[in-house]
Amino acid sequence: MTTSSRMSAFRSFTNRLFADAKGPWGSGGDDEEPPVTPAEPPKGNADGPWGEPPRTGRVDRPFRGGGGIDDFLRRSRERFNRSGRNGEGGGRGTGFRPDGSMVVWALAAALALWLVSTSFHSIAPAERGVVTRFGRYVATLTPGVGITLPSPIDRVRKIDVDNVREINLGSEESETLMLTGDGNIIDIAYQVRWNIRDPEQYLFELAQPEETIRQVAESAMRAAIANVTLREGMGAKRGDIENRVQEEMQRILDGYKSGVLVQGVAIKQADPPAAVLDAFKEVSAAQQQAQSYINQANSYALQLGAKAQGEAVAFEKVYGQYKLAPDVTRKRLYYETMERILQGVDKTIIDAPGVNNYQALPPVLRSTPPGATK
Repeated sequence: MTTSSRMSAFRSFTNRLFADAKGPWGSGGDDEEPPVTPAEPPKGNADGPWGEPPRTGRVDRPFRGGGGIDDFLRRSRERFNRSGRNGEGGGRGTGFRPDGSMVVWALAAALALWLVSTSFHSIAPAERGVVTRFGRYVATLTPGVGITLPSPIDRVRKIDVDNVREINLGSEESETLMLTGDGNIIDIAYQVRWNIRDPEQYLFELAQPEETIRQVAESAMRAAIANVTLREGMGAKRGDIENRVQEEMQRILDGYKSGVLVQGVAIKQADPPAAVLDAFKEVSAAQQQAQSYINQANSYALQLGAKAQGEAVAFEKVYGQYKLAPDVTRKRLYYETMERILQGVDKTIIDAPGVNNYQALPPVLRSTPPGATK
């Protein structure tokens, strides 16, 4: 196509564009295009205005809008008019029907979103992902990003294995009575802490995991209380009871393949029944007072024993000296004894060879302490 033909086609297009008063797409009911006037060959120079030599045997055909922009606008107008005719109310309507390519792309986008959302799974560090294929267990996903077949073929259930769960049995409002080993009744309340150790067993081996743990805890506690007395269960052996219940629960749950790990058991309350609680407190107070008297007596006995042992040690030392010099030690013991006895009397006995008389002391000397000088 020559340059003059392109210019003629552009002028024809602009004339059609501005000639229609209703817009660039023509009238609403006319689908036919106005005839296009064939472009006339340029006159003047034989070589044309742009220096192009004439071609012999050439047949000029009328221009039908084969240019790129004109052809695109023509197809767009025809498509818009067809959608208007197919809309509601006849004539040019406002209905829109997407073509097949748009539907395909929309379906492809939905399929890709479905594949990504159901095939890739993010597992937190405290979680495990249990994968089931058509309801049957196939694998367990570890922390990170796991890939499975899309849903509903594979389904992933995330289980928190680090979270410590609690079950409280018994309360202050309601009594939980158990029989002790000495035939008494105790009201007890306790708490069990546990977490999931094996997600596969936890999901598929037990129908009601928490209810099973509750019943196992009650059975283990009753067995432990039956082996202690009332006073031991109220405080003396409370720690031993907690450890025994934890071990027994773990043994039973492992036998069930429950996938549960018992973290600990804590007794929060251990009292007699409410009907006899006041009387039991009085008895306990009396027993505590009796025990206090017993402790005081034992302490005094220990003091006397220590004093006697000290005196025995001192006597052993004196006896050792006595064996070395019996006469000297005998006289020293005699003098010490007489000094201890006569220091509180008002008379003096003088023992001298050949003299045996009594000499009374004046009243002044009587009040003078032994060994003092006036």
